[in-house]
Amino acid sequence: MADYPRVDSLQRFTMLQQSGWLVDMLAESRLTSFFQPIVHAQDTSLIFAHEALMRGRDRDGALVSPARMFDTAREADLLFQLDLAARTTAIREAVRHQLRTHLFINFTPTAIYDPAFCLRSTVAAIHEAGIPAEHVVFEIIESDRAANAEHLRAIVDFYRNAGFKVALDDLGAGYSSLNLIHQLRPEYMKLDMELVRGVHADPYKASIVQKLLEIASQLGIQTVAEGIETPEELSWVRRHGVDFVQGYLIAKPSGVPAVVTPRLND
Repeated sequence: MADYPRVDSLQRFTMLQQSGWLVDMLAESRLTSFFQPIVHAQDTSLIFAHEALMRGRDRDGALVSPARMFDTAREADLLFQLDLAARTTAIREAVRHQLRTHLFINFTPTAIYDPAFCLRSTVAAIHEAGIPAEHVVFEIIESDRAANAEHLRAIVDFYRNAGFKVALDDLGAGYSSLNLIHQLRPEYMKLDMELVRGVHADPYKASIVQKLLEIASQLGIQTVAEGIETPEELSWVRRHGVDFVQGYLIAKPSGVPAVVTPRLND
């Protein structure tokens, strides 16, 4: 009976065994960041920011998708370690590439159990790198909004007190998005790519996106349209007042950050 508290499920034991590749990847610092530019909607040759997107590499150098890494981390209780490594890697790579734009960094709320403890190394890394706090935007990953509103607000307050900005990702993708606007009061809202895709040809999407842009404008929140893939989508969001755009029409994520993007006219 003395050993009973140490008993774990076979499923968890198996997962821990199967997650050895992720433990090794973290231990050997085989994470990297790709960067995708966020540009001014009215002049796409002007880069406002770069979003840092986590990638892993296996020992042969092949890329490992973030979805695979996060799925394994959740099952093996390694989410805190992976999320922290992703944030510090983004900072390291931004410094290595000498980025002078704003930097959007994703974070996973459910990985942060105590903001003051979990985020202090991230804040220290940014300060040590000499990156102006006002140029850093922490972006709430949509798939991990499971944390309750009070916990999310504590995280957001910690970032703001340190001088950073906050972005609400994938607005319109979940039922709780509108509630999060007033609960978190983000400086930036990113419109979900599924809403943006084909918006020029779908009156339902157009009506929803137009209202979201109106709300953001009234509240003084800057907007980013994600997933821009066609000139028609770009033209539509421009006409309806979006501030910034991001997507394959502009540039794909790359290990070498874009310096300037071609001007895309209507």
